[in-house]
Amino acid sequence: MNTDAQITEAGATATTAGATPLDRPDAPTDPGATVSYVYALSRAGTALDTRAPQLTGLDDGPLRTVTCGELSALVSSVPAGSYSEEGMRARLEDLSGLAAVARTHHAVIEAAYATTTVLPMRLATVYLDDARVRSMLHERRADFGELLTWLEGHVELGVKVYADPREAAAAPADPAPAPASAPVSPGRAYLQQRRAQRRHHRDAYRAAGAVAGAVPDRVSALARARVAHRPQQGELASGPGENISNEAYLVPAERTGQFHQALTGLADGVPGVHVEITGPWAPYSFATPPTAGAAT
Repeated sequence: MNTDAQITEAGATATTAGATPLDRPDAPTDPGATVSYVYALSRAGTALDTRAPQLTGLDDGPLRTVTCGELSALVSSVPAGSYSEEGMRARLEDLSGLAAVARTHHAVIEAAYATTTVLPMRLATVYLDDARVRSMLHERRADFGELLTWLEGHVELGVKVYADPREAAAAPADPAPAPASAPVSPGRAYLQQRRAQRRHHRDAYRAAGAVAGAVPDRVSALARARVAHRPQQGELASGPGENISNEAYLVPAERTGQFHQALTGLADGVPGVHVEITGPWAPYSFATPPTAGAAT
């Protein structure tokens, strides 16, 4: 996954979730105060407890696990001012800074997921302290336990479909004898060219739509769940042309090869249409963060 695109692609949106509002009267006022940033959840007593001290989180802070019952949260301390609601609003105006946060958030989750099943949390899930983290784990223990069981042994794969009208226009047409015609004026030639461009643009998007529509049918027997994300734009869209379809699939880890094979050749012979498969990733798109007491 393009880690900058992680902001939008896999559910790690730039919002706080399940967090106590940091601008409440009981929020820290000391400029040097820290709060607890939660990256992911897992079952207690797993490899996550051993892995956590080996990882580095935001602002180069060490990671730790906060445990309550059968659940553990992967946590690091971050400056309260920078990750309050006001601080996050400021970050939203600085895309390069936000992307840096997303890259670290993503790297921590992927490193943890390499050792055990984790439930990724949204970008900027922040609590006042570890005691609030434990309270959240206790309140949502049934929901989180079910999700971890559901995700066990699965990975997330992304499928993007792109339409590139320019490539479609540049593709060689089927040879056909050109009928004899009278010379065409420059103005008429220009209009014919514009009509041809519009036709190529329309045809490319129709073809891309047909390819995108065929993806779910090809992988339905291999995927446990599917989520349709908003198509990516600008720098977040890494493929050629315009991203018209951006989907995520929850797939058993041992079936990722079959998933790739099922989509092989889907866009072959379709000028201006490209299919990109990303992953495997931790299941960001299929993790539901807590909502009780959430601050956004």
